[in-house]
Amino acid sequence: MDDSIRSEKETIMTDVGILDRAFHNIMQHFISTGQAPHYTELAGDLGVGIEEGRQVIADLMNAGVPGWLHPQTDYIASFPPFNNQPTQYRITIDGQQKWFAQ
Repeated sequence: MDDSIRSEKETIMTDVGILDRAFHNIMQHFISTGQAPHYTELAGDLGVGIEEGRQVIADLMNAGVPGWLHPQTDYIASFPPFNNQPTQYRITIDGQQKWFAQ
């Protein structure tokens, strides 16, 4: 169906396979960098357009992942067990402290 024909109330859920790949990518990004990816980075990693990358994050959060976006943005604030913003719950592995927990 053409995008111009869809009603404003109609939503299209991202394919489950893409959601699975996005979940894995976000976790791996947290593990390697200590931060969540921006939706533009996620889009590049998944091989999709920037707008689709933004939508994938929104759909993933709406699919029941107990994380959340920073209010009124498309930025990942928390993605269990990681938190993208500093908290009092610091995670240190092999002397490196680059992670925060929820």
